[in-house]
Amino acid sequence: MAQKILIDMIKLRSAMVENSTLTLPEGLFYQSPNMNGLKTIRELASFRFTCRRCEDAPCISVCPADALEKDEDGVIARHTNLCVSCKSCVTICPFGTMMTDFFKHHRNRDLFYDLKDEKEMEKFIKACPAGTVTLTDDDESQEGNIYRLNEKVLIKDYLYITEKQ
Repeated sequence: MAQKILIDMIKLRSAMVENSTLTLPEGLFYQSPNMNGLKTIRELASFRFTCRRCEDAPCISVCPADALEKDEDGVIARHTNLCVSCKSCVTICPFGTMMTDFFKHHRNRDLFYDLKDEKEMEKFIKACPAGTVTLTDDDESQEGNIYRLNEKVLIKDYLYITEKQ
């Protein structure tokens, strides 16, 4: 079985709070040729596992560029090619799911790592704050708050579950 990376979003958020000037490396995972712009693993994980999936989704209604929408599972998706980085969604989100660093435009390509490549995965792990990203042979574990994002990435986070799920 191929190893996966485990991103501990709980520790990662703590590291960001401790160092507000921290520039995080971004893990990229290309799922399809048309992915509505560049998506980072942290953004995908936040929307999938942390978002409260508000029924009325104020982030969607406030977006002046119509860059946010819900998929069939109620998960918010941001069309980065439409997003104008106004951060209205960040301001209105009652739960803090939207993070301002999603909108940073990194000029340094060295901050991006292709997580489908084993060597890039190792570089990504070394570039992240200590203890926030590790290699593992494990799989999902609801008891351990570990969830599968895709075939190469596991996320550790406190999953928000709605009554509809």
